[in-house]
Amino acid sequence: MSTDFKPAQFVQTMVDVGEAKTKTSTRDLLLRGTMAGIILSLAVVVAITTIVQTGMGVVGALVFPVGFVILSVMGYDLVTGVFGLAPLAKFENRPGITWNRIFRCWGLVGLGNLIGSLLVAYLVAVSLTGNFSLELNAVAKKFIAVSTARSLGFENMGMDGWITCFVRGIFCNLMVCLGVIGNMTARTVAGRVAMMWFPIFIFFALVFEHTVVNMFLFPLGMILGADFGIATWLNFNLIPTILGNIVGGLVMTCIPLYLTHAKTAPSLDAEDEAEVAVNAEPALSK
Repeated sequence: MSTDFKPAQFVQTMVDVGEAKTKTSTRDLLLRGTMAGIILSLAVVVAITTIVQTGMGVVGALVFPVGFVILSVMGYDLVTGVFGLAPLAKFENRPGITWNRIFRCWGLVGLGNLIGSLLVAYLVAVSLTGNFSLELNAVAKKFIAVSTARSLGFENMGMDGWITCFVRGIFCNLMVCLGVIGNMTARTVAGRVAMMWFPIFIFFALVFEHTVVNMFLFPLGMILGADFGIATWLNFNLIPTILGNIVGGLVMTCIPLYLTHAKTAPSLDAEDEAEVAVNAEPALSK
């Protein structure tokens, strides 16, 4: 038996998963979203710590996917994943799927992600500062530098900064949704891990903007004393990131896969056969 699924098979799984998530209860969407936010936030801490320790960003990118793999195997949800998957059930006209239910799914998973991220941000700040009694160490200073550069730095660029963040959000969720789908492409855990790891490594290594990562990174920066406020974070990072993630995950990843593998156009041979059949009809009627 093959150890992997063909595209036509895992695209049907994508639609099934999108339908299931859209119909999931409020409690479970919040719980799964919260746990996903907690796990992904801790993965960010691991990645930033290794970057500080080694001085190499690529090392952080290599270890960061461990959080994504864990939360995916546990069945927890990131809003970036449901941005792409949930609408597929509507496109397939699955019973009971409406845009209101899709937006509800997005909102509840996103709220859960935010709750988990904020909780970990506060606790990590306590851990890094000895309950706010110690001087900031190198890891804490790195969090401040990174969050400032990608919020206040974008604000100082004006509209150019907003567009830059939006584009990075597009590329980010193109990769992240490929990671989500990668979890559906293999029958073995090892195969699924590999297919998740590679695209998540790419997004982190190229410093693209991820909604849930940023729900953790920027509040932590502010708690540690970074020189920017909530309005700057929202207007010049989180909002363009969310919009970019929707475009990247849905328009650039899930819809193309759905169209070409679930709604495949007729092949050239099929078109030729149809044309022959049409031409044969007049001859048969004589």
